[in-house]
Formats: sequence, C-alpha cells, structure tokens
Amino acid sequence: MPGSANPPFPDLSGVPEGTDDEAARHADAETILGETRPTRTRLGSLESERANRVWWDADTDDYHRTHGEFLGVDSAAGEFVWCPEGLHEGDVQLLGPVAGRDVLELGCGSAPCARWIAGQGARAVGLDISMGMLQRGRAAMTGSGPTVPLVQAGAENLPFADGSFDIVCSAFGAVPFVADSARVMREVARVLRPGGRWVFSVNHPMRWIFPDDPGEQGLVAMFPYFDRTPYVEVDATGRPTYAEHHRTVGDRVRELVAAGLEVYDIVEPEWPEHLDREWGQWSPLRGSIFPGTAIFCSRKPT
Repeated sequence: MPGSANPPFPDLSGVPEGTDDEAARHADAETILGETRPTRTRLGSLESERANRVWWDADTDDYHRTHGEFLGVDSAAGEFVWCPEGLHEGDVQLLGPVAGRDVLELGCGSAPCARWIAGQGARAVGLDISMGMLQRGRAAMTGSGPTVPLVQAGAENLPFADGSFDIVCSAFGAVPFVADSARVMREVARVLRPGGRWVFSVNHPMRWIFPDDPGEQGLVAMFPYFDRTPYVEVDATGRPTYAEHHRTVGDRVRELVAAGLEVYDIVEPEWPEHLDREWGQWSPLRGSIFPGTAIFCSRKPT
C-alpha cells in the first residue's frame, strides 16, 4: 500500500504498484495532501491511525485505478487475493471452511475479500479506518453479488463483543499500519471463539532491509532489519500523513503467542513463473531470489 518515498528511506507500504512515476501513481493524494517527505520517527497509536486514515481517504481513487482489477474490487462476487504473488484463497484455503461461519476482515479496504467470503456462504463483516475505502466498497456492492456490513474503526480497538467470530483475516490490511500490533493480536484473540483462526498477510519482514525497487538496486541490503523505527511521511507542516511499522518475524510470532494464540504455519508464497507483473518492490527478479510476502496462520486454542 502506497508510500511516496525514494531511497534512502524504504517505501514499505503494503502492496504498492510499481511504476517509474510515483507522483502519477498517487496524483489525487498528492493534490489533496500536498508535497510530503519521508522520515523515521516514533508515532503513537492515535497519530498513526490518524495519518493512515488521511492517506487512504486521499488515495482511494488512485489506489483502485491501479489495483482494482487485480484485486477483483468490481467483480460482482469479489475476490480474495492474499498478496502480489497472486495467491487466491479459493486455491489455498488458509481460512479453512467458511460456509456458515462468522468472519471478520481487518483492514478490508473496499472489501473484495469480505465479499468473496460472503459468497462462499460465510457471514462476513469488513472493518477499515478509511471512510473513502469503505464507500468504494459499498459502491461495488451492486447487482447480484453478495453484500457485507462495513464498519469504520481501528484494529487496535475492535467494536465487537468477546467471542463474536470464527475466523479473522487480513490481506495486507491493518497490521503493518498500527503502532501497537501486539494489541491487535490481543483484540483478535478476544473476539475469536475457541478454535477460531487468525490469518493475515504482510510484507515479508526481511523486505524492510531493501530499497523499494523491483530491479537490481532492490537486491542490495541497505537498512537494518532490527530497526523498528516507523517509516512516516509528513507534509510541509510536519503533520504525519502516512505511517508503517516494521516488526521482525520473531516479533510477529511473539505477539501472537503472547495473545494466547497458537502459530501453526508461516506461508512464504513463491513467485509464480507465469507472473511477469511488477508491483512496487515485488517483481519476477526479486521474487525469484527471496520472498516478498509472509502469511501468518494462527488459531485460538479450544
């Protein structure tokens, strides 16, 4: 998910679309927010949530012009694509059986995943901090396709009762964009029923050490893996307009375990031979050498 930085600051922003013209990729956001600059600085939960709400509201239209077709946003049935490698839930079934289950998608954006889940017979709910994204999702719910309730809220404070869901999932949403991801894990554990699954995809943590470049320059390690200082974009007044928070693989596992969840798999999708698409830092070149995505699979004990 898009940031606008160039080296020496890594653009570690979810699933950006790689082009040579960063400004053109986010023209609407640049117009709304003005010129921004990248930095590394600590941000609390409220500042981070406010910044990312500002960004995603501003970037909604550009994001969907770039990514909408690949993600199946305007498909009547929605689609569930886990990552830029094109891994589809219909093929890998990381969530297990969903029919008849209560499912929450965190950081749903325009909710193509939640709609796809609903089409498989689940009672799905989508949650996101961006009203712009949610409005885009509502606009896509037309015709014969499934509809799902959409909730505007942050992932660190889920507005649901204990034990409300059988499954919680997130495809490059919410987790990297919150200051306190350990709290997100605790909140997910709280709203899950015993035996419920929590599965989420994020940038593979090792990608933090490389520049945001799909070519050969993106193969040179430049940034400390253990530096957890957030990547932040600020406007001319110093106001944060985007934030992303790095955690190591070990950090993620410890957060899950501390929340009382059992980690049963970490999926690292390989780059498909047929996929010649560059997508931000993702590319056939880099994908043939090291992973770009990590999918953490956990469950709440029975």
